[in-house]
Amino acid sequence: MTTHISESLEVVAKILLRCWILGLLLLFLWFGFFMVAPKVIYDLHGRLFSLTPHELNIIHYSGMAFVKLVVICIFFFPWVAIRLVLRQHAV
Repeated sequence: MTTHISESLEVVAKILLRCWILGLLLLFLWFGFFMVAPKVIYDLHGRLFSLTPHELNIIHYSGMAFVKLVVICIFFFPWVAIRLVLRQHAV
């Protein structure tokens, strides 16, 4: 592997790691706000769209699961793969 490709992969790996961390931060903030202020969320979204608290909970938990899956599949797994390739070629 050439030095240029290795350096490019290092940059991509750093970007993916930062995106993964920011995605997890978004999830923790979303979950935290959802746990701390459920009444505010319901007042804002539930009444606006005529949702029951149960329906709103399902939507939010499904959204969190989807974002978590996307963050892991799009950012974490490629980062791990790039790190493994770089480690293999460093030896």
